[in-house]
Amino acid sequence: MNPHNKSIDELKQIAAQVRRDIVRMVHAVNSGHPGGSLGCTDYFVSLYFSVMNYKPQPFNMDGEGEDLFFLSNGHISPVWYSVLARAGFFEVAELATFRKINSRLQGHPATEEGLPGIRVASGSLGQGLSVAVGAAQTKKLNKDNNLVYVLMGDGELGEGQVWEAAMYAAHNKVDNLIATVDRNYQQIDGGTEEVLALGDLRAKFEAFGWHVLEADGNNFETLLPALEEAKKATGNGKPVMILMNTEMGFGVDFMMGSHKWHGVAPNDEQLEIALQQLAVQQASDY
Repeated sequence: MNPHNKSIDELKQIAAQVRRDIVRMVHAVNSGHPGGSLGCTDYFVSLYFSVMNYKPQPFNMDGEGEDLFFLSNGHISPVWYSVLARAGFFEVAELATFRKINSRLQGHPATEEGLPGIRVASGSLGQGLSVAVGAAQTKKLNKDNNLVYVLMGDGELGEGQVWEAAMYAAHNKVDNLIATVDRNYQQIDGGTEEVLALGDLRAKFEAFGWHVLEADGNNFETLLPALEEAKKATGNGKPVMILMNTEMGFGVDFMMGSHKWHGVAPNDEQLEIALQQLAVQQASDY
């Protein structure tokens, strides 16, 4: 399945609906991570409604013959769950079970409950790139020409395993891999440059042997061309990295740009304000 041919206006409406899902899911259980989820919404909507080739039903854990996506910074599960539901992997109504007892929609993505779309448990930061590299190598061994995508947070680049995987991927010419870093300059304890400065990430990944692109992750007009450019860059002997600039909390003005909304749920009044700002032409709230 390739749910393409969505106009940018249609993608914007889907993104607004997904953002409504995010704030409602987190508010309902007073738990979760809205900031990064809101910031990365346009990226997820672009992948699942314009870029990736996949088949939501029946869901196949092996993912043979389709593109794969892995979420390394698993705490932003609300955006992924919403997009998976809206893309047909499971019923939208199940979003109402987010973070509840016996739910398939755990706070961090997990596989034991068998939620379609999830192929690896994640959220122990620093591991996603390694998983994606392994999946990409598997596709090469199986002569499967589809691609592997992975998203990481910029805060998790403080994990050494990321750089081991980056070095390994370049050395082994894993060129069917498109990794993305959510560069919002925020992590749980504050700004990334105050907690552990990341410096020139483009220079770092290029020095490690990657093909590096940059993108505005909150603008479909530039994000979609960047993702298409990344696809064209595959197959040339280098793994591909997109440094994606986003704003934490994007779409809800009082959440934007602050690490304080990394893992805090809105109260009743804040939810109403957020939903007013996230108006859609035809809301389909669960």
